[in-house]
Order: sequence, then structure tokens, then C-alpha cells
Amino acid sequence: MKEYARFAWRVLGAAAVGALAWTAVAAGAPGGASEQAGPTALVAGDAPGYAVEDFGYPLADKIRAERNLVLKRGDGHITLADCTSGTGLLEILARDRTDRICFKVVGNSGWLTLELPAVYAIKGNDYTTAVDMTVGAEEKSFDVAKNSWTPVGEAADPEGRDHLLVEIRTAK
Repeated sequence: MKEYARFAWRVLGAAAVGALAWTAVAAGAPGGASEQAGPTALVAGDAPGYAVEDFGYPLADKIRAERNLVLKRGDGHITLADCTSGTGLLEILARDRTDRICFKVVGNSGWLTLELPAVYAIKGNDYTTAVDMTVGAEEKSFDVAKNSWTPVGEAADPEGRDHLLVEIRTAK
């Protein structure tokens, strides 16, 4: 019974707030009481908009310009990291790069979409990791061994074709 009473009070309270808002808007309309005191402008257009998560990778344009690395979208649990920042990182080797690319993984699971050409090896961490790659119109998935190097892409392809890394998925 308490739940019903609490619900009823919430509904009545919301109705009262709505009525007050309607009264305030109507008072600002032509012929309303506030017309004698001066014009009233609605400020809803000046209020900040809603925050809608699009899962876009933060600072992706800056990273692309500085490191020639295309990071698209993710859930925030797989983030670009400095390879010298510690242990437990995912490490990626690509034929057209002289440096390793490392990612820090946090949480119970994560995903990241990106575009990284010519990837041929990935060193896993303590997470179960899978990667999706494309070669031409063909899509391939590879499971990455925990805490060791796994050949992927051209290193795992009998024809030695150049593969593009497009997604990383992790889970504990």
C-alpha cells in the first residue's frame, strides 16, 4: 500500500510541476499577465543539449594526425597506451610501422573498431581476445593467445595477403 501511495504522490507532483510550467509559458504569451511587465523569452534554446554517447574514440583526429592511426569507436575499455607504460598491454605489430602499437584493457569486456593495415602479430594479455580483419572483401577472425604472440593477418594467411585490422574484442 505504501508503494501505491508513493506512486500517487509522484504522479500528483509531476502534474503540479507541469501545470506550473504551462502557466509560466501561457503568461509569457501575447495577452498574458506578463505582457504588461515586459516581453518574456523562452531560454530553452540557450540550455545545453542532451549528452548522447556515440562511442566515438576521444581525440581520434589528433591521434590520426600525430600517429597515423585510425581509431573509430569503442566502449572505453580498450584504450591506446604507451608501450613503455607497463605490463599487461595488448601489443600489435604491423609491417608498415617501426613501432609497436599498444592498448590498455580494463573492465570485464571491451571492444574497439579501428583501421590498422598490414598487421601480422598480436601479443595478448590476461584477457580472452579476438580480432577481426579484412583482406579484400573477405573477413577473418583470429583468437589471440593469452600473454604470448599470435600470428594473424598475413603471417597466418597461406597466401601472405595484406590484412587490415578492423576490430578488437576482449573479455575476462
